[in-house]
Amino acid sequence: MTTISRHGRAAGEAGRLAALLLSPTFIVLGLVVGYPLVAALRESLYRTGQTVDAEGFVVQGEQFVGVDNYTAIFTGDAAGRFWNAFGNTTLFTVVTVAAEVIIGVAMALVMHQALRWRGIVRAGILVPWAIPTAVSAILWQWIFQADGVANAIIGSQVLWTTEGWQAKFAVMIADTWKTAPFIGLLVLAGLQIIPRDIYEAARVDGVSAVRQFWSITLPLVRPVLVVAVLFRVLDSLRMFDLPFVLIGNRKESVETLTMLAWDEASNLRFGPAAAYATVLFLYVAVAALVFVKLLGADVIGEARQRSKREPGRKGDPLVQPGVVHA
Repeated sequence: MTTISRHGRAAGEAGRLAALLLSPTFIVLGLVVGYPLVAALRESLYRTGQTVDAEGFVVQGEQFVGVDNYTAIFTGDAAGRFWNAFGNTTLFTVVTVAAEVIIGVAMALVMHQALRWRGIVRAGILVPWAIPTAVSAILWQWIFQADGVANAIIGSQVLWTTEGWQAKFAVMIADTWKTAPFIGLLVLAGLQIIPRDIYEAARVDGVSAVRQFWSITLPLVRPVLVVAVLFRVLDSLRMFDLPFVLIGNRKESVETLTMLAWDEASNLRFGPAAAYATVLFLYVAVAALVFVKLLGADVIGEARQRSKREPGRKGDPLVQPGVVHA
């Protein structure tokens, strides 16, 4: 039997063992994730309520309407509301995640320093992330009241929790304050595994602190930062509780896709609600795929190039072409 044959058989046995060990996880994922997706997709093809058929009779109950719920989203009377919610969702995601990355990285750098009160500083920075989102929204409601702290600081009377640009701004401030520590925590974990010898060598060579950050720190924490940003992008696209509690329901300035789906479901229009949820799921899936392709392709490509450049280990029969062992 050749070494290649033995390797192939071992790989097959390892694959079967891996499938056996992972089967409980796949079953749970199928029940928790797969079934709700299929059920939502099925529900989006129906409409519940009273309708009139072609002969003029009133039909009560659930009726199959095909893709009518989807066409109504993009071209019907609700199209304007959908595109407004789509724009709000995208705006909140882009602005808040960008701000959270900058602030989170700064927080991580501060927490990583050997300060005297480092434990207290870390606990204080992480407190906003530990507060439930609904509670955080209520706290910011007090801040954004007409006689609240925000207006006292700027010296003007701004109605933050009403329709308008100020409502969007309030949501973005509250969300950035709430979740920037999450990115800071993950980046801090990446900073702690960077060997200090690298920084000592850079200081010996006369490299400035700014150059160390751009040439050493940022490239080495990039994999952790990419994962943190991906998590935040996916979470921001599903934003619901913060604008719902802080500003309110059916507010055009801050209505998101999740709020739109919830509003349809709360009015017992389960078919359109499922259609909105399906569209949001596709939006999140596409955003995740594009994000991984844009920010993860270079990492994968560099790994492949390194594997091609690295010579095979001495004595490994699989990397010695033409050598076959009996």
